[in-house]
Amino acid sequence: MGIKIDRSKQKVHYAGFWIRSFASFLDTIILALPVAIVIYFLSGGDWFDFTQYQQNIIYAINGYADKALTTQSKTSLQWELLFELSVLLLTIIFWKKFKGTTPGKRLVHIKIVDAQTFEDIDNKQAITRSIGYIVSTLPFLLGFFLALFRKDKRTVHDLLAKTAVIYDEELAI
Repeated sequence: MGIKIDRSKQKVHYAGFWIRSFASFLDTIILALPVAIVIYFLSGGDWFDFTQYQQNIIYAINGYADKALTTQSKTSLQWELLFELSVLLLTIIFWKKFKGTTPGKRLVHIKIVDAQTFEDIDNKQAITRSIGYIVSTLPFLLGFFLALFRKDKRTVHDLLAKTAVIYDEELAI
């Protein structure tokens, strides 16, 4: 068992929108990209039509954004679901094993905690938070931008799961 820190007497430093965004970007590179590469090759290229993505980029670069948007590539729902569930499961495993952090959060010294006690999150909070990402994403990522306007920097998925993201001085040591 680790040492239990009583955060109720400490000043809590909430992690803001930009640092959380950067941690998410790092997690995309460290967690999601490798999973995507593995699933793409497992699917034998059937997950999505990469050549159509390339064509759409060429359309967009040449000023034909309307054509790029109307000619979407075919995506296999089966492989897309496998990708989404794999990333979700991997994220929850990291949250539980590494006490509210993912590789990106660890690198920037932030972690997810219970919003009231500032203790580690439980399984229910981890699952609720993961599902809450969908709510935060729709419409137009507005649930994420809520962090810009709140003193406690909480987003919609934080509110749903009763979590907060704070700087973790233990990780900075």
